[in-house]
Amino acid sequence: MRLGLLGAGRIGAVHAETLTALDAVDELVVADAAPGAARALADRLGAGARAVDGAAQVLAAGVDGVVVAAATDAHPELALAAVAAGLPVFCEKPLARDPRDAVAVAERVRASGVPVQVGYNRRFDAGVAAVRDAVASGALGRVHTVRSTTMDPAPPPPAYLAASGGIFRDCAVHDLDAVRFVTGREVVEVYATGDAGGDPVFAAHGDVSTSAAVLTLDDGALALVSNTRCNPRGYDVRLEVHGTADSVAAGLDDGLPLRSAEPGATFPAGPPHRFFVDRFRDAYRAELAAFTGVVAGTRPSPCTVDDALEAGWLAEACDLSLREHRPVRVAEVRLAGARA
Repeated sequence: MRLGLLGAGRIGAVHAETLTALDAVDELVVADAAPGAARALADRLGAGARAVDGAAQVLAAGVDGVVVAAATDAHPELALAAVAAGLPVFCEKPLARDPRDAVAVAERVRASGVPVQVGYNRRFDAGVAAVRDAVASGALGRVHTVRSTTMDPAPPPPAYLAASGGIFRDCAVHDLDAVRFVTGREVVEVYATGDAGGDPVFAAHGDVSTSAAVLTLDDGALALVSNTRCNPRGYDVRLEVHGTADSVAAGLDDGLPLRSAEPGATFPAGPPHRFFVDRFRDAYRAELAAFTGVVAGTRPSPCTVDDALEAGWLAEACDLSLREHRPVRVAEVRLAGARA
């Protein structure tokens, strides 16, 4: 198949390398808003890719599906343009910066009947998938505690922070989606807090560098989500689920960027994960391989616009809780979004 790629930046380049290595993909047609970016990426990829001038040219190039990896603010316009052309879409998260805008996008996607897959790659991590299977099988008994952690090795540039929407919408949203994915439950209430660590760049954008949230699930189980932009030991992503019969974890491999203080301990053997691609390379491949199945019509979207909306509402609820120092019912932010 021939696929279009809209966006040749950091994540676009990662997806491009993954897509051109898939047997199902014969050609990749690339465009980017930055002059020369698509051409440079296509030249680096070689014969399996070619650059065109813009999104309209990608859609007119006879592609079978489109991958949207452009800047967040462009996601709604680009995804909907592809949907209007009847082309299956893979859209990097978020569907839109504001969940209220994402609702409008989702409504148009549903009305079109065109499949859209949203890029929550942790659903395709082998460890996370194994945790989900353990929960679904009943092997853990009644789940009572979930812990999900994302620790970035260093803060992103100030320009990125200014447009990120904050730590819950940009970073913790992956953990929020993972909690729903592995438990099969919905979150009904959140309580969140955070700290800027004395760095004025976060405060200037109304953001924090470290956050924590307690989530109450609809069956009474509790989930703890913790995040930081400042973990110089490496890129640390873990997920634990504890039940009345057993406990299981994802992310406890030899690349875990955590040093044991126990005398004689040799785990983890290292070297630590330093970058998100190190930790999730296989998950990105599985995610995009799944999308080729969506394009071929052999499987439904494994992460729908409704999944993306729910993760967005949870991030919105966490952000509101942080700002107002109170528990927030998720129904409250959904209702406020419906009135907006």
